[in-house]
Amino acid sequence: MSAAAAAAAVAPVYGLVLAGGRSTRMGRDKAALAYGGGTPQLERAMALLAPHVERAFVSVRAEQSAEPLRARFAQILDTHENLGPIAGILAAQARHPQAAWLVLACDLPLLDAATLEHLLRSRAPQRAATAYRSSHDRLPEPLCAIYEPHARETLTAYVAAGRDCPRNFLLGADTLLIDEPSPRALDNVNTPTEYGNAMSTVIRRAPSSPDT
Repeated sequence: MSAAAAAAAVAPVYGLVLAGGRSTRMGRDKAALAYGGGTPQLERAMALLAPHVERAFVSVRAEQSAEPLRARFAQILDTHENLGPIAGILAAQARHPQAAWLVLACDLPLLDAATLEHLLRSRAPQRAATAYRSSHDRLPEPLCAIYEPHARETLTAYVAAGRDCPRNFLLGADTLLIDEPSPRALDNVNTPTEYGNAMSTVIRRAPSSPDT
């Protein structure tokens, strides 16, 4: 295949923010948490993602679809129950099987545009997925990763075999792993303590107001 033909065969990238979790450890909806400026985390994640993909969606459970925050965005409803994040990926692949999916968790308050841009520049369409290697444990980060269309069959078989961990899927798949350009960008927030720590970091990084 010529280079031009290979380029033409590269799938478009769609975006998916996973917001279907139950937030049991946090005790309140993580998608609605704000980290400065009053912007809910889901809104911030969608605003960060949308400029980098052809179309962007929010992944939700059916009973969440009418919730006011989630209802503001195009949605893809889970078609599997009790599978966690992997249910959202499967539903997105089924809805638009021709697309590659840049999948994000909704609880990444330190994520920045540079991290998404680096992921997209590093994308290897011939592989099943492109993902960051965690700066904490060197394992794949499955919830800031690109899943190619041809990964769908393998992922479906993985779930059919009774498995539901997206990180283990990436470990066993043909995944390109790359290093994070910003070591804390993919720190997620699951508990009130982690929320407080993240809030402190966001406030510390915020530019100071100029003197008037």
